[in-house]
Amino acid sequence: MSMLLEEQIPIWISSSMPIIRIVLFCIIFACAIVMIVTILFQSEDAGSTSAITGVRDSYYSQNKGSSRDGKLKLITIIMAGIIFVCAVLYLVTILLYSGS
Repeated sequence: MSMLLEEQIPIWISSSMPIIRIVLFCIIFACAIVMIVTILFQSEDAGSTSAITGVRDSYYSQNKGSSRDGKLKLITIIMAGIIFVCAVLYLVTILLYSGS
């Protein structure tokens, strides 16, 4: 099947696959570093303890999405999505173009 695949793929695509793999790996690495840092900067979520203690939510905790922790959580979710997409693309490049 790889011989049939090589005949259909233009030469510039098969020769650029190692570069694309390196770029994808660098994106995954950079996003992982950013994700680790944002997770370390997040404060502990006290949402589970408020149900036990019965304390009402304050105005600050209701608008947590616009606070620092909300922004860090959004960055974490975006980085996880980028890592997932790049990892799938990296796997596809390995599976389809491994015979270069």
